[in-house]
Amino acid sequence: MNSVNLIGRLTRDPEVRYVPESQLAVATFSVAIDRPTRKDGTKQTDFPRITVFGKQAENCERYLAKGRLVGIQGRIQTGSYKNKEGQTVYTTDVVADRVEFLEWGDKKESPSGDSNSRDFGLPEGFRALEDEDMPF
Repeated sequence: MNSVNLIGRLTRDPEVRYVPESQLAVATFSVAIDRPTRKDGTKQTDFPRITVFGKQAENCERYLAKGRLVGIQGRIQTGSYKNKEGQTVYTTDVVADRVEFLEWGDKKESPSGDSNSRDFGLPEGFRALEDEDMPF
């Protein structure tokens, strides 16, 4: 079984490129994930690299920005390549099958300057719910 579930904050904006042959979008970004605090009070953080494909990659580019909270489901994938000096570099990535935007909106900052405001920049065809529309 190769299954990964992560929740963390983006350490940088997603970078998107397109595979030339198929025009498939590929987004990459890293997330910061805190480990449980140790007995001595020190905290450690991991920074796994995330790779996302297709329409989901395009949505990551559109809605995610540095500092936003995301949930990721996927799998671990390892690889290697030769760097400019001819040395083998080993990589470990999380290939995301699903990315949940736990904080999201257009990358544009809100008038208040808070990029994590509740102004979600809703997709076309959707409308924001008002408090009186909520069933609970």
